[in-house]
Amino acid sequence: MRLSFSTLSCPDWSWEKVLDEAQRLGYDGIEVRGADGEMYLPKAKPFLDENIQGTMAELSRRGLILTDLGSSVSFHDPEKWEAFLQEGKEYIDLAAKLGVPYVRVFGDRVPDRTGAAETIALIVKGYKALCEYVGERNVVILQETHGDFPDMDLLRPVVEGVSDPRFGILWDIEHVFKRYGKDASAFVTWAAPHIRHVHVKDTKTQADGTFKLCMIGEGDVPIAEDCALLRGIGYDGFLSLEWEKKWVPHLEEPEVVIPYYMEFMKNLKF
Repeated sequence: MRLSFSTLSCPDWSWEKVLDEAQRLGYDGIEVRGADGEMYLPKAKPFLDENIQGTMAELSRRGLILTDLGSSVSFHDPEKWEAFLQEGKEYIDLAAKLGVPYVRVFGDRVPDRTGAAETIALIVKGYKALCEYVGERNVVILQETHGDFPDMDLLRPVVEGVSDPRFGILWDIEHVFKRYGKDASAFVTWAAPHIRHVHVKDTKTQADGTFKLCMIGEGDVPIAEDCALLRGIGYDGFLSLEWEKKWVPHLEEPEVVIPYYMEFMKNLKF
């Protein structure tokens, strides 16, 4: 298992600083969710057509890879479905140009459980369209366990409905913890053939049942146990820090958290 961090963790860093820090700290990869202040990656400066070759050369020189591209695509809303399909296609095109293996997407919500089958069908339709667009290119669409989709009762029919090797799961361990508690073994046993990438973050359970993000290792998410589960299924992908600094500005600064994550994970000796 290799270590990466999401650029969501350091929204104010320049692309050059992201590369500098990843290399200096000994990270294996970078998960891209925004670059140089641009969240829509096909428009981000490092990934414009005229800059792609230079970006790839610089990554190679530093011994870094891009683990995946994080899109905002979600397919639960019929009014936004076509626009998100187009976004997904643009991300697939960019991933193919960069040689990035994964594009992250969302389900994301099932607003009315009585109409769950209809919503799931709409989501499956979107994923199938993206997989078809991938064609023979080496890109896989990953649905994150986010929103309503840490729930296996909702995620399972999506996975079975898509049923395509160009589709997999991004396991966000914190979201699954919030749904199933400290024992993720049932989820991992079922999801094992589909898990391609993993997000790591931590949270403390509040007295009112809500959850508050906190430093890695200081909360309730059983990170060591989840790593052991991954080891047990032979997972050899990335464990990627997703410090949601972009969305929660009061969180600790990336200059503290990103080095800390590296040391914390090393000490787990996974």
